Amino acid sequence: MEQWEQPIDTGVVPDGGSSFDVIVVGGGPGGSAAAAYNAMNGCRVLLLEKGIWPRDKPCGDAVGGKSLSHVEELGVLPMIEATPHYVVDSIVFGSSNNSEVRVMLPKETYEAKGLLSGYALPRIQFDYMLFKRATEIVLEAGGAVIQGFSVNDVTVEGAGEGVKIVGVRGKTGGARSEEPNLSFSAPLTIGAGGYNCPVSRAITEVHDEPHRDDEHFCGGYREYWENVEGLEDSEGPIEIHFIEEVLPGYFWLFPVQKGVVNVGIGMLISEQRKQKGMKKSLKQIQRWVIEEHPVFKQRFANATFVPKSQKGWQLPFGSPRKNAPSYQPRRAAMAGAMAVGDAASLVDPFSGEGIGNALVTAKMTTRHFDKKVHSEGFPQGAAEEYMENLWDELGKELTNSTKLQRLMKRKRLTNWFIKKASKKEEIGKMMSEMIASKESQEALWSPWFMFKTLILP
Repeated sequence: MEQWEQPIDTGVVPDGGSSFDVIVVGGGPGGSAAAAYNAMNGCRVLLLEKGIWPRDKPCGDAVGGKSLSHVEELGVLPMIEATPHYVVDSIVFGSSNNSEVRVMLPKETYEAKGLLSGYALPRIQFDYMLFKRATEIVLEAGGAVIQGFSVNDVTVEGAGEGVKIVGVRGKTGGARSEEPNLSFSAPLTIGAGGYNCPVSRAITEVHDEPHRDDEHFCGGYREYWENVEGLEDSEGPIEIHFIEEVLPGYFWLFPVQKGVVNVGIGMLISEQRKQKGMKKSLKQIQRWVIEEHPVFKQRFANATFVPKSQKGWQLPFGSPRKNAPSYQPRRAAMAGAMAVGDAASLVDPFSGEGIGNALVTAKMTTRHFDKKVHSEGFPQGAAEEYMENLWDELGKELTNSTKLQRLMKRKRLTNWFIKKASKKEEIGKMMSEMIASKESQEALWSPWFMFKTLILP
């Protein structure tokens, strides 16, 4: 049995009615990191996770340089490097006319920023290590960790300008468990429970704002396969293909270790509903690509499906909203609470990657919460500062990714661009730099830059 297939001992369950400095709801990457960072910042933290390890989480499994810098800071990187994983050195983009361009990750640029270019490994493995390390840090700081805890109520007190979140109620053993409800309180509750996080829902409901918008939600589906042609090594590219049968979504091939590939498909839910009668699910579309597509059926001819590896899930994108009622991409904080990662709707709209922004915002919570200053409650003013800081730091990147996402929905333009990029070295270099540099991303939308790069010979 592998290490990440074993249970994690999280210690004694605290008594109901206990108080902490910070409560974190959700033990995925964002929640584990938020718990660890706040514990390292001197807080007594309660980390609550609905699942029980070992547990899996469907995802594309790519962990970019932005994530790895935080993983290293938390002491998890050596654990990852000691276990099977895939080193990502490039990204292959493919179009519906079978043109492809391989964009090398700019190793020198990443190293100059103190980043690693990227890894890929199954979430069952990655999440285990991050949660295990977070548990150690939280317990060492005098906090507590509970697995198998379902939050069934976010405690809200006051009204009007005085409304605030003060804690949570829930129980171990699942929502239908006969175990008694336990209540916990804290000046700050951090929502890290994914796309349907109860804390982030409470934040939007209290302010009468939408929590879900299908224009900014993506459906995802993945399977694991072994021996996919061209992806047999332990280092190389990940692949994103904008093929006709999948547009306006994309088909991905992300190796996670030598010989094992995460194969998946993603599409905006609003776009999927526009498909003819919604006759095909993402699973059915992917099956067609693997079995019938003239290119991919050859690459899967000798591949083997890993049984029971198919899973679907939803991704809340960080694309900016038109006429947003308050904050971009949506309200993610209020008096007593902040949301991070997927719970704050921060998945990259182009790549579908969410771990990096989850870890960035997890650490960001420590800038805005001070257990001494905020002992009577995390105030509304600090919540607003967090939301403004969040968009200042991530907004340009998410906005540019949204533009790329919309660009790739146009089949002819995508075909032309990728074919041009495959023949013109300067475009490949530009795309490579875009991955690591916000400044290079902004250059893409300069009319003169586009003209001289794409049009001029």
